[in-house]
Amino acid sequence: MMAGTASPVDQDVLIVGAGISGIGMAVHLQLYSPDRSFGLAERRADLGGTWDLFRYPGIRSDSDMHTLGFVFEPWKHERSIADGPSILEYLNRIVDERGIRDKIRFNSKVVGADWDSAAARWTVTMEDDAGATSTTTARWLYLGSGYYDYDEPFDAQFAGREDFQGQIIHPQFWPKDLDYSGKKVVVIGSGATAVTIVPSMADKAAHVTMLQRTPTWYAIRPAKDGLANFMRKVLPEELAYRITRFKNVKMQDIVFKKARDKPHKVREFLTKQIKKNLGDRYDAEAFTPPYNPWEQRLCLVPDADFFEAMKADKASVVTDHIERFDASGIQLKSGKHLDADIIVTATGLKLAVAGKIPVRVDGETIDWSQHFYYKACMFSNVPNFSAVFGYLNASWTLRADIVAEYVCRVLNHMKQTGTEIANPVLADPTSLTEENIFDFSSGYIQRSLHIMPKNADRLPWRLNQNYIQDRVDMKTGAIADGVLTFSNAGATAKTAPAAELEAAE
Repeated sequence: MMAGTASPVDQDVLIVGAGISGIGMAVHLQLYSPDRSFGLAERRADLGGTWDLFRYPGIRSDSDMHTLGFVFEPWKHERSIADGPSILEYLNRIVDERGIRDKIRFNSKVVGADWDSAAARWTVTMEDDAGATSTTTARWLYLGSGYYDYDEPFDAQFAGREDFQGQIIHPQFWPKDLDYSGKKVVVIGSGATAVTIVPSMADKAAHVTMLQRTPTWYAIRPAKDGLANFMRKVLPEELAYRITRFKNVKMQDIVFKKARDKPHKVREFLTKQIKKNLGDRYDAEAFTPPYNPWEQRLCLVPDADFFEAMKADKASVVTDHIERFDASGIQLKSGKHLDADIIVTATGLKLAVAGKIPVRVDGETIDWSQHFYYKACMFSNVPNFSAVFGYLNASWTLRADIVAEYVCRVLNHMKQTGTEIANPVLADPTSLTEENIFDFSSGYIQRSLHIMPKNADRLPWRLNQNYIQDRVDMKTGAIADGVLTFSNAGATAKTAPAAELEAAE
């Protein structure tokens, strides 16, 4: 096929997933690349992704909504730490006000994606609830499918599960209308999910025990941002939102860097906060992790609700190891026994790369662990493809926003230069020095390192963890950087001539 004779497509951009990442990309296309047609494929019956899947008691954001919200849509609720229904309302309003809903194919699970260089297009295979398959074609494939396995959570494989006479529940698959009134509940885990569930169930349950193997660092903050709410009263909505967002981004960055530079100071501050809120209920063993703050994600406790439940004798924390489940609860290695009617296994997620979708380039299946990240969203030698993996040390949407804007810049550059294929070409992977940027000790990260794409010790070949630097780089850095190469259907990818690139920029 001659260059410039790309096959027709059903849409220019196919977005996989109608959660935060996918909706964000759809709006960015409307704003920055309005000439590009797009569609969304969503495996569930409703939009929202994570916020539609998780239905456990108290489900809420673990970041403030001024940074988990989009750059283009102010968060107007009074509570900065928002519950799941409020976040879904926010997403649904955006989709309806901007005419995106009719572009979403619901109940359409993507089961394969095939790139054809000769045709310069992706053919994507989808499967509906009945198992019937269909295909659609696109020039660009954008994965907003999240980072964990929607089908199965991490299974800690506790011995004796079959002996337990009560209910065992994983937060990822919470049963509808579960009645836990007057029940003894044990929540296994100490992360964001567990610390959300415990105070939420404590109101009705007889007692809720959080059973942890290892303590977690907690940060207490008000659920309402007083400064943000004041500014909303005296300033235009969008300006107040921008100022609050800037403030919160800076605070996240300062706290993270402080934790890395002077961890003992941050340890002292967080410990002092917990002691102040628990008083004589404070137990050093339960609240002194063996690692420094931000070696795992800092766990948010809005309005100290977790600690308030403990002070009211509705909740407690036990630090121990599990020997096995038995008929009436959990036998611990210390010899203690926890009685339970309901056991909630908040033991973590199972990560998945590219939504577990088999991705093939010219017939060859991509092994993501053999490809390097490029500009935090594309991958070495994979053309016209991008994905979102949010920050570990900041809000997910911060990355989703800058990635979406960057991809629009690439699409616009392709239009200006008359090219159809953009490919981050890496001829010699051995020329790069690998670095593990996932230097977090969290179990879900460590368990999945073997499937994750590679990272180099320098840009652009890494998933950076510095939003402020990334934002400048992806917003203003040259698209034609000598790495991202542009070509047409059937042609060998190459960089455009320097004069042509300068004119396009």
